[in-house]
Amino acid sequence: MPIISLTTDFGEKDGFVGVLKGVIWGICPIVHIADITHAVTPQNILEGALALSRAAPFFPSGTIHVAVVDPGVGTKRRPMAARLGDQFYIGPDNGLFTPGIEEARRKNQVAEFIHLNKPEFWLPNVSHTFHGRDIFAPAAAHLARGIDFTDLGTKFSDPILLDVPKAIRSKNGWTSHVTIIDTFGNLTTDLRADLLDHQAEVTCKLRDQTIFGLVDSYGWRKNGDLVALVDSEGFIEIAVVNGSAARELGAEVGDVVEVTLK
Repeated sequence: MPIISLTTDFGEKDGFVGVLKGVIWGICPIVHIADITHAVTPQNILEGALALSRAAPFFPSGTIHVAVVDPGVGTKRRPMAARLGDQFYIGPDNGLFTPGIEEARRKNQVAEFIHLNKPEFWLPNVSHTFHGRDIFAPAAAHLARGIDFTDLGTKFSDPILLDVPKAIRSKNGWTSHVTIIDTFGNLTTDLRADLLDHQAEVTCKLRDQTIFGLVDSYGWRKNGDLVALVDSEGFIEIAVVNGSAARELGAEVGDVVEVTLK
């Protein structure tokens, strides 16, 4: 059965997510719908891009990912679909799919883009403020029911790309950045643990705090301790055991984390 995932900044209060699902099931009743998150900070395209990019690899081949974080809705920004590797992406052409595009290109995988400019695959009446309902959800549902990807619109080759923060090699290690603050207040960085010398001693510095070494998990230290570890997706993370590193440190997305190897 086809699978469609949803990633939005809609929240759960107003029923917008339910509307997307209703549109999808009205066109393709057999599709499975998975919610990645609807708690992206409103209009935060980078946050949505990172949330989607970290979840997508765990979905089966052929999954269709609908992502709607769209502060430019109703303007001249393109509605788009992308085939990246063996999965599909549908949403606004505003950089939301940047990590997936960069990963596909790095691995020499398929990276194809379609301008969703065929109204026969939209709802009959398109508003200026809810393209998630009127364009993206129906296009995804038509794709799920068997419409060929290239029939959804016109090919293009210049998708908008965000300047996604990346860890930078330094003299003694890496200069990384806080990219995600999760619901627990843990601080995920953009530094993959596989870039570290596993034989080296690791020191992490964030604001005025220094953390020596990495722990295997939170339970190896006592409540309130500030620790560094490798998170479940392979990135260096700063955390407070049974607390919030974001609150304790006053940390924000974009903060620099200096990682030194000895």
